[in-house]
Amino acid sequence: MNLKSLLARPFAGYIYKQIQRSRDTAVADQERIWKELLAIGKTTEFGKEHHLGDVKGLADYRQAVPIRDYEGFRPFIERVKEGRHNVLWKGKPIYFAKTSGTTSGVKYIPITRESIPNHINTARNALLCYMAESGNYAFAGGKMIFLSGSPELDRVGGVPTGRLSGIVNHHVPRYLRTNQLPSYETNCIEDWETKLDRIVEETIQQNMTLISGIPPWMQMYFDRLTERSGKPVGELFPQFSVLVHGGVNFEPYKAKLFHSIGRTVATIETFPASEGFMAFQDSQEAEGLLLNTDSGIFFEFVPANEIFNENPTRLSLAEVQTGVNYAIILNTNAGLWSYNIGDTVKFVSLNPYRLVVTGRTKHFISAFGEHVIGEEVESALLQVAEQFGVRIIEFTVAPYIATGEGQSYHEWFVEFEEAPADLDAFARAVDDALRQKNVYYDDLIAGNILQRLQLNIMKPHGFIDFMKSMGKLGGQNKVPRLSNDRKIADALQPFVAAQQRPQTA
Repeated sequence: MNLKSLLARPFAGYIYKQIQRSRDTAVADQERIWKELLAIGKTTEFGKEHHLGDVKGLADYRQAVPIRDYEGFRPFIERVKEGRHNVLWKGKPIYFAKTSGTTSGVKYIPITRESIPNHINTARNALLCYMAESGNYAFAGGKMIFLSGSPELDRVGGVPTGRLSGIVNHHVPRYLRTNQLPSYETNCIEDWETKLDRIVEETIQQNMTLISGIPPWMQMYFDRLTERSGKPVGELFPQFSVLVHGGVNFEPYKAKLFHSIGRTVATIETFPASEGFMAFQDSQEAEGLLLNTDSGIFFEFVPANEIFNENPTRLSLAEVQTGVNYAIILNTNAGLWSYNIGDTVKFVSLNPYRLVVTGRTKHFISAFGEHVIGEEVESALLQVAEQFGVRIIEFTVAPYIATGEGQSYHEWFVEFEEAPADLDAFARAVDDALRQKNVYYDDLIAGNILQRLQLNIMKPHGFIDFMKSMGKLGGQNKVPRLSNDRKIADALQPFVAAQQRPQTA
């Protein structure tokens, strides 16, 4: 065991004990953080306009500050971009995290001196918890790759601006710099495929022990490594033992990734976003991700079916229940106030507070009143894929609304590693599984309002080619699981290899 691995042992133990203690004080920590945020927030332009100085409790706060998404914050962000101080938080942000929203175009999310530790330390804590629980310290001495956006930053209103992963790249601790791959120069390459080829060149002969990134782009990296070497990734990197993932549900990608590796490795799930690092996997044994209750974020939770109501129910951590689908709302020391980030979660434990990510508030299908959500379609497809012994590479679902003869249906676009021999039986099984999970969808099928789903088999690399055609290949970009319109479905048609027609119930 090398020096870095030896030094990691006591540090991991120290941080792990801190996190274990914080599990017991989660509600008290949330109350303290809210008061700290309010003390600074009332001195800002936002705070004065919303009379935060008059707020005495959470009921007052919720009356004063409505839930907003980025569009609601845009006027305040524009003031910051103009160079004004003390708009949403004291002073000016030290960064803008630039991200592409599906409805808001380019978004500029402030990161402050107070909020940057949330992004840096939480990623570190996830690794240290794994070390302390598993006893695997050896990987700290090997090479680690973090598939990320370019670390090159522009300036907007005098504020350094770039992708969150690129910003975080500037804060990698000095003691890890010699372990980190790819090189800074390679990370700066904008074209994803050029960048990926360079990453392969730089890593293929290295002792890779940890690989981190969004699952579909890790799969592309693994495929290129195998094409180049003729070996499974696990044979190419015999010391590779930890895979860190986040951004999308891992389960649809898991079988294919492990197949590419040639063996199982430990996985660590994270729940980061430009707006804040919300949760991380603190245990290899327990279900769910530990909510980040002591890291500058005060959380509110809204029952997901109320999120678009004018006055939805807003709950603090002490009021949540297990098994309920909530929209997660952030109040942060970056100056976001009752910000609807657009993600939905479900608590699987209240002691400690652990959750699973269930989808996006805007990613659902309810063209016919069924309100099918991401968790349901993912679970249905994976259940049937396991039954049929097939591996899924990528998929998305959209409604087809009949305007002439015929009936409407849900249209699925699925890329298989190898398609099932009986496509009709596979499609019917997926449809039955979804009917079991969503009573409204079941009623529509049983009532002959909808036909059974139509399954489209995508061409090999169809989703990659689609993302390339949209200029969204690589980085943090991902295909939405669900759409309530036809924009993505219509754009995918040129990448379809075969169709299984819808069947009657």
